[in-house]
Parts: sequence; C-alpha cells; structure tokens
Amino acid sequence: MVAAFTSISPHPLSSSLYHKFQPSLLAYGLSSTTESTNLSSRGRNSSTYGPLRIQNAATKPAKSPAEEDWKIKRQVLLEKKVRSVDVKEALRLQNENNFVILDVRPEAEFKEAHPAGAINVQIYRLIKEWTAWDIARRAAFAFFGIFQGTEENPDFIQSVESKLPKDAKIIVACSAGGTTRPTQNLPEGQQSRSFIAAYLLVLNGFKNVYHLDGGIYKWIKEDLPLESDE
Repeated sequence: MVAAFTSISPHPLSSSLYHKFQPSLLAYGLSSTTESTNLSSRGRNSSTYGPLRIQNAATKPAKSPAEEDWKIKRQVLLEKKVRSVDVKEALRLQNENNFVILDVRPEAEFKEAHPAGAINVQIYRLIKEWTAWDIARRAAFAFFGIFQGTEENPDFIQSVESKLPKDAKIIVACSAGGTTRPTQNLPEGQQSRSFIAAYLLVLNGFKNVYHLDGGIYKWIKEDLPLESDE
C-alpha cells in the first residue's frame, strides 16, 4: 500500500531529464520486499513519471520539546479562558475594578520602571546555587555570551500566595507579552514569561487571571503611569 501524495504537477524542466527517474522506496514508505519489487518494475515500464514531478506527503519537522511544552501550556490557557487585555484596558481595570498588575520580570528590571501600583514576583531568577550542575548551567549560558544565567523561580507560587488571595483579579505582565493568537509563522502563537506565570497561576487555583498584551514595552510606549524603586 503506497502513501498518499501531496501533489502531482508538471515539472518546469524538460521531461528528458527524468527518463532515468526511479521512484524512491522511502517516498512511498514501503516495508514489503514484494511491494518494493513490483513498484520499481512499474516505475521502469511507465512513462507517467517522465514529465511529472511527484512530491510525497512529507510531514512537518518534529516540534522541539520546548514547542511541545508551549503547546500544552497554550491549550490550558485557552481552556481556562485566560484573556489578554491591552495596556489601556489594563489601566482602566486597575483603577476601576481593583485589578492587580503582577509584574513577573526580574527584580532589577522591575525596580528600574514598572506600572504604577504593580507588584513583583519574578518567574525566573538568577541561578543561585553552586552545585556541579549549576556550574555547568552557568558555563552553558556563558558559551552564548550570557553571564547571568537564569532558572525558573521554584518559589513563584508561594510568593504570589503570600501577596494575593486566590480570588484576586490579576493581570500578569512581562517585557513583551507574547500571544496565544496563531499566525502564519507561529501557528501556536508566541510563548512568554507572563504566559508561563499565568499557566502556573491557573494550575494552582487562581480564578481571575488575565494577561497583559504587549507587555511592559507597550505600557511604556503608550506613556502610561510608571513608578521606579531606584
């Protein structure tokens, strides 16, 4: 049994270039010796393949572990109805409906500038320990010119719980925001720190979790109220 073809279309080049064409067994995905022999024989005796280009139904490249992980997180976010709000709506919700902006950027970035009234619990932190594994991770970051390697903050949920109740209305923010909306180049949207944080929050029982579309960059660009701890 042969695999289905994606398309069969005239090849732009002269058919004389294809007189020696032999169908690839891999293209048909055959495992039977008998089928392979018969198929090769049909290919030699048929002129059908001469003027045509045959494209097999090749699957898309396998997703990386990070892409698969984001796909799972994105599905949970959609199921839990974590909605993205733009920065002006976020400011209105903060002022009129007691929403809290949870800035999950590193503490140093938060202190430099953040939305007025926001609280900070970083989703990633600088690598703190000096075990052999941590030293190896630092070396890996340094290889790419990053000399302050980070790791997921294991105390993230505990820190949020110490500052906010489970029924708090939370807008999670990071630098750029990311998106769950699919595009031609990003069919699963774009992961971000704020989405990772929102995912952890809804998994741990927080009921009213929103996401800041465009992130702090957009907040600053729109010239909305900022504070600094420096």
